[in-house]
Amino acid sequence: MTPYKKKKRKERIQKMLKVFKKMFPDPISELNYTTDFEFLVAVILSAQCTDKRVNIVTEKLFKKYPRIQDYAQADINEFEQDIFSTGFYRNKAKNVIAAAKMVLDEFNGELPKNLKDLERIPGAGHKTANVVLSNLYDIHEGIAIDTHAIRIARKFDLVDPPYTPVSIERDLMELVPQSEWGNMNHYLVLYGRYHAPAHAKEVHDELTKIYPKAAYKVDPLPKKISDRI
Repeated sequence: MTPYKKKKRKERIQKMLKVFKKMFPDPISELNYTTDFEFLVAVILSAQCTDKRVNIVTEKLFKKYPRIQDYAQADINEFEQDIFSTGFYRNKAKNVIAAAKMVLDEFNGELPKNLKDLERIPGAGHKTANVVLSNLYDIHEGIAIDTHAIRIARKFDLVDPPYTPVSIERDLMELVPQSEWGNMNHYLVLYGRYHAPAHAKEVHDELTKIYPKAAYKVDPLPKKISDRI
């Protein structure tokens, strides 16, 4: 990112943040949960699945498995059926059960409050670790990047190629004040979900007035990049 491009993008981000705050005055996750571990489970299940579907599944799941010990002792075949409709259910079931065991064995039943340890938990990874830290503990070590964040960041020309989650997080962290890192993921997700969905050919609103080119549909990512998200 050249110094000139960085300067222009920082100016654009500041204007966008003002609009985002009006659009989403209380940006929070749309996943339902009552405990920290339930939130981790919901985030793991949300991979390649809508929050709406996850909330339908977890309404029964959280009643069936009220304690972290229940997940650790769950029968994997039965658990796979419990979460079947979220997709990729075999990997998700394996990861949730393994995550429960690790949290119990290594962290005394509580989620760690740092990126390094959270990333070690099965099914978590960098994005999920950022989401958990930000939403549960108001700790912001990075910006969670998902498909909505990538598409909207590209749409408003905030980032440079290769448009991977790592490169986009790095670019956004240079532009967005750290105090807004947690909100930034919510802003990009909520805007992409409700105001500028991927299928929309044109979007005209207060944000696209800031950067008119963003009114039009952005080209899809090459498959080899989109597969990494």
